Amino acid sequence: MSKPSISILGCGWLGLSLGKHFSENNYIVKGSTTNEEKLLILTENGIEAFRIQINPQVVGENVDNFLSTQTLLINIPPRISLQKTDAHVEQISNLLSLIKNAFIKNIIYISSTSVYPELNREVFEDDVTTPEQSASSTMVKAENLLKDFCKNSNINLTILRCGGLMGYDRIPAKYFSGWKGLTTGDIQVNYVHRDDVIKVVETIIDKEIWNETFNIVSPIHPTRKEIYARNCEELGFEMPEFVTPNEAPPFKIISPKKWLEYSDYQFIYENPLDFYYKRANQ
Repeated sequence: MSKPSISILGCGWLGLSLGKHFSENNYIVKGSTTNEEKLLILTENGIEAFRIQINPQVVGENVDNFLSTQTLLINIPPRISLQKTDAHVEQISNLLSLIKNAFIKNIIYISSTSVYPELNREVFEDDVTTPEQSASSTMVKAENLLKDFCKNSNINLTILRCGGLMGYDRIPAKYFSGWKGLTTGDIQVNYVHRDDVIKVVETIIDKEIWNETFNIVSPIHPTRKEIYARNCEELGFEMPEFVTPNEAPPFKIISPKKWLEYSDYQFIYENPLDFYYKRANQ
């Protein structure tokens, strides 16, 4: 029996760890980076390395080889501040023109909970139905483009709308240490640990959970003030100052209920307050 294969388009902070995990679990793993210096890092982690850029045209050597895989994981979040509004949609469109000639069975698209507006309530997958309703319309357009393409091409597609990725060197309080006048202390957070995202992807492939869209966030939502206080206590950052705003800030609480019902998944970190950084980094 041949080994299962996965190609990861975008081996950044999440993608590299995904590739390493699957390589260690007997997968044939191919990974892309835009940075030539990073090719060696991919290879050292058991990943066949490809330099591929999508700006928005797909440029790189051996792209056909990269796309020769059972499962393609797309992990290239849009950078709207550096590009025109729908550049990411063009990236996905140009990528799909190449996939037409490949024999990919499954696609996993890493999306984001930023697609949801702040509705001041719990938010579910159906709360975004059109790009006009989205706080991040370019990503919804990309999702819809993928859905139409995969439906017409008999390719399985699962979309993961991930919350704020945390763990290891991504520490929320680090970015706000010593700040004054923060008004969002009582807002509940929508974080997910990188280790959980990796296990979620593995669960989707193992259990063949295809053709669905899921919110991937920790089920428990502490406040931002609680998270920062825990980080500062553990790691010695200066606690930022929170103040009570004149008006309550808008918020959204992302629900992973659909994912839990479909998968029977048990989160490694159900509560972001359990992201212990010293222990993880030792």
